[in-house]
Amino acid sequence: MTGFIIALISGALMSVQGVFNTQVTKTAGMWVSNMWVQFSAFIVCLIVWFFAGRDSVGSLMEVQPKYMLLGGAIGAGITWTVIKSMDQLGPAKAALLIVIAQLIVAYVIELFGLFGMDKSPFEWRKAGGLLLALIGIAIFQWS
Repeated sequence: MTGFIIALISGALMSVQGVFNTQVTKTAGMWVSNMWVQFSAFIVCLIVWFFAGRDSVGSLMEVQPKYMLLGGAIGAGITWTVIKSMDQLGPAKAALLIVIAQLIVAYVIELFGLFGMDKSPFEWRKAGGLLLALIGIAIFQWS
């Protein structure tokens, strides 16, 4: 149940952050805004690490495979795409498309066991859920 609540909070925070970032971009520009987002996230993580964490920073060099360290670079791409999509589509449509893309990619990752994740068998129920989500997007788009 805790994971469910955390996921709901995550989705809500992502939507609010996307709107904030889009507004900052209107004044500061895309890459300055993106840089600020990443820098402010770094500062928050540093503060939390100082008070609650203290895991070894050097342990990053032990991560295998090394391409797993690209999460921050992917984060910059996420920030850019969220800002652009919210600016062009509005928060609701952008968030809907972002979530369905997350679902599809996450299910593919599970199905094929990509990036070190456990492989899961295909389930028609999950495929049907994705199809239903796509139908929901169509209804939302053309209503």
